[in-house]
Amino acid sequence: MKRANNLLLSQIPNLLLPWYRSHARDLPWRKSRNPYPVWLSEIMLQQTRVEAVKGYYARFLTALPTIGDLARVDDDKLMKLWEGLGYYNRAKNLKRAAEVVINKHGGVFPQSYSEILALPGIGPYTAGAVASICFGLPYPAVDGNVLRVYARLTAATDCVDLPAVKQRVSNELAEVISNIDPACFNQAVMELGALVCLPNGAPRCAVCPLAHLCRANAAGEQLQYPVRLKKKARRTEEITVFILTANQTLAVEKREPDGLLGGLWALPNIPGDLDERKALALVKNWGAEPVELIKCSRKKHIFTHVEWHMTGYYIQCRRQSSNFTWACDNQRADRVALPTAFRQFLDS
Repeated sequence: MKRANNLLLSQIPNLLLPWYRSHARDLPWRKSRNPYPVWLSEIMLQQTRVEAVKGYYARFLTALPTIGDLARVDDDKLMKLWEGLGYYNRAKNLKRAAEVVINKHGGVFPQSYSEILALPGIGPYTAGAVASICFGLPYPAVDGNVLRVYARLTAATDCVDLPAVKQRVSNELAEVISNIDPACFNQAVMELGALVCLPNGAPRCAVCPLAHLCRANAAGEQLQYPVRLKKKARRTEEITVFILTANQTLAVEKREPDGLLGGLWALPNIPGDLDERKALALVKNWGAEPVELIKCSRKKHIFTHVEWHMTGYYIQCRRQSSNFTWACDNQRADRVALPTAFRQFLDS
């Protein structure tokens, strides 16, 4: 089977690379081989749609145009630049990695795969992408798009979520790119997965340059691949959120450094679903002296492994309790980054 797969995969470049040159999307991070913007884009694109990333990418580079700027930025400004993009540990690891580049590599982004892989927040996929795109090194970049293309092409019945399977796919693709342009090849396979070999719904086999090679297509079994682990059911948690205002300021607080949304700004919140009477009593106990319960709103937010069902109480207060930080509009705009779970209460 390995030999058969190798023969099949060896035919890909001559078919896929011409397709990529004529069909590749015009994306801002493809205009440079500078490792900083390429690395930034790869981190932003994890678990996030391309269209959602474009604006963040441009704003981030405008505010922090160099790795040195990223290493020196204070956490509140960093989180504000990332606000709404989600998976905030990505931003924290970007800064940690930038600090390593400055302190260990003299401000020069490392140019070997092993040194790139050693940076905080960088796994085999990102290391392969940066190494191939920026430095022309023959390392594959195996993400979900690539695994899906591979699984359908080869009709692979192994679960692509298993580390051993990912490593095998990476090893097989490494043989393919050893004598071609690895940057173009890696981006071409990812582009095929994003535009043609689609993850949800039927793939666009009629326009696929590899359709005649594809074993899943030949058998009419495209939707059976890739084989994935069954996702665990998300647990649900009830949360009570307080939207407290006083003297044209809003109450916010920093979450504990560890755990979900660790170290980020948040609206005051507690576990459980309080009724109006208990909510007002708690605000009074906090020393904020509630004047009026303006309204109640229910929201939901889905994280990877947990789903929050939130009850939000909008309460006008007489005092700015010392339990919280009270931020005016300008402070919120410049320094206070609220994750979407809480920000949605301010957008309605």
